[in-house]
Amino acid sequence: MRVIAGSAKSMPLKTIPGMETRPTTDRIKETLFNMLQPYMCGCRFLDIFSGSGGIGIEALSRGADFCAFVEKNRKAVKIIEENLKFTRLADRARIYNREALTALRLLEGEEPFDCIFMDPPYRQGLEEQVLAVLKDASYVSKDTMIIVEASLDTDFSYLGSYGFLSVREKRYKTNMHVFVRKA
Repeated sequence: MRVIAGSAKSMPLKTIPGMETRPTTDRIKETLFNMLQPYMCGCRFLDIFSGSGGIGIEALSRGADFCAFVEKNRKAVKIIEENLKFTRLADRARIYNREALTALRLLEGEEPFDCIFMDPPYRQGLEEQVLAVLKDASYVSKDTMIIVEASLDTDFSYLGSYGFLSVREKRYKTNMHVFVRKA
């Protein structure tokens, strides 16, 4: 895994060995950031279920001013810290070593994020639980773009009842990105 573009372009990133995390492949990450590039310059980015930090680090490398990483796995947090130090992006990041819903409550009162990315474990309903918190969060504005990485069979029919609108969907062979905004 590596940084695709920006100030840390081509720098290799460490990942946790084994199946504890599912790093987003370089090809899918490149496609995602081609769609997100207009939002990157000077943005505040939130990476939930960060794993090795590859998505948040890519955002920082491409011009985000700040990224908050949320990851409960202590081994993964150590890898994020190492990757941020190696890419020289640590001064623009904060890591929350907490379970996602707890960390999201700690963020209450923060200024709005421009982009929020989440890649929760598939088929556990975690994306719905996170969106239930984000719908009323002070750090989510009508301009915040929320991107959910999910399995192809994930049901998002509840979005309208939470006050969200799906604005775009990109399907890959094994998963998809759903782009959501407040309605």
